[in-house]
Amino acid sequence: MTIKKMILIAMMTCLIAVCSWINIPSAVPFTMQTFAIFCALLLLGGRCGLLAISLYIFMGCVGLPVFSGFRGGIGHILGPTGGYIVGFVFTAFFYCLFGRLILKYPKIKVGVLIIGLIICYVIGTLWFGIIYEASGTKYSIIKILSMCVFPYIIPDLLKLGLAIFVCRKIDKLI
Repeated sequence: MTIKKMILIAMMTCLIAVCSWINIPSAVPFTMQTFAIFCALLLLGGRCGLLAISLYIFMGCVGLPVFSGFRGGIGHILGPTGGYIVGFVFTAFFYCLFGRLILKYPKIKVGVLIIGLIICYVIGTLWFGIIYEASGTKYSIIKILSMCVFPYIIPDLLKLGLAIFVCRKIDKLI
């Protein structure tokens, strides 16, 4: 791995943290994290993007305040919204699986990222439901989807579009 790649991984890890601090509180906080996740994958590729995302999660788990609301610690991952953070790893892993295909057919990047986002939604939403079920609070699947998925679909797709636009510009510079 080159020094340039290591620096870019560190920069993307920092971008994910900073973007997680930009949030609108709700049951599942609205953050710019997904924008940064998309940027990490688009600029670094699957393996290095996965490394940046994993480093971000590791930093948060050891207590650094990198998660939304300037929080850190394993408790945040084990909380109701922790599944979305874990879902980022699976999004990156899915992107990684298609690495060679993406290099050969760059136009499928968007589709792969959208499917990765759906994977993140599924993991995060299941996690959210399981945590609330364990605490004795029962929500219907429609209620959970209306809290955790429906309000985020359009903003997340807009963040994907913004990430593609920004990364095309940045990619020419690095």
